Amino acid sequence: MFDFLIHVASGACLYGILALALNLQTGFTGLVNFGLIALFGCSTYGAALGYALGWGPIAGLSMGIIFAVLVGLFFARIGRNMTEDYWGIATLSLAEIMRLVLTNQQGITGGAQGVSGLPVTFAGLRPYDEVARLVLYAALLIFCLLLSQRILRSGFGLSMKLMREEPQLARAPGYDLANIRRIVMIISGIMCAVVGFLYAHYLTFVGPEQLFAPETFLIWSMVIIGGITNNWGVVAGAILMQFALAYVPFIKDWLDMPTDFVAATRSIIVGGGILAFLIWRPKGLFPERIGGRNA
Repeated sequence: MFDFLIHVASGACLYGILALALNLQTGFTGLVNFGLIALFGCSTYGAALGYALGWGPIAGLSMGIIFAVLVGLFFARIGRNMTEDYWGIATLSLAEIMRLVLTNQQGITGGAQGVSGLPVTFAGLRPYDEVARLVLYAALLIFCLLLSQRILRSGFGLSMKLMREEPQLARAPGYDLANIRRIVMIISGIMCAVVGFLYAHYLTFVGPEQLFAPETFLIWSMVIIGGITNNWGVVAGAILMQFALAYVPFIKDWLDMPTDFVAATRSIIVGGGILAFLIWRPKGLFPERIGGRNA
């Protein structure tokens, strides 16, 4: 049970960072990104390529960050002349195109079979490797949380919020909305890239099924349930959702249900959670406090 809790907590930390990245884009800048998983996938495949080519983890991480930043900048570029809803659809489409391309590049990415055998992080510290990984993931989560808080309390954070609320008004004092969009996508892209790299070396496997659109909506559920525009809230939402999904197999065994029950129930939890909170508590468990310190 201890190993199981460590595993779930490790996943919660990684997803917490992804939720923070999405919150920077959507919660504070108004960028409705339905293709966030593409930024994550850039680094999982960067790690896989670094391993397959024998270049080592540093090269894999560097490639992942570069790929994620380039994709983030491309997302920002196509969004210059689009409204929020159309940009969201465009990012979802581009993420799906990316997944299909990776699936069909057998010689480079392993195709549908993916790339396996990546070295696990801290493997030499057994039997304390799982605890060491959790400490690393938790430290990175705290760092990203503090970084997000610092950004939002700065002058740039004010411009992000103004862009979200009144884009036309934001142009009046001279804010460059395109530049704000680019910077936000770069910061969140790097956060997603770091998570993707760690995730690849945690599972020791990279495959196109990790880039399915439902993964993006899982992250959306964490943000919406926790409290969009509240960094502490989205981290709490990530932890809550990760533990809720992790215990579904135990419920299956308790109710003596078939294996298909697990996937169906997880989809219901994610979709139902989003729908329920959008209807009855749209500001999430921890709403934004205007002028407060929990943004």
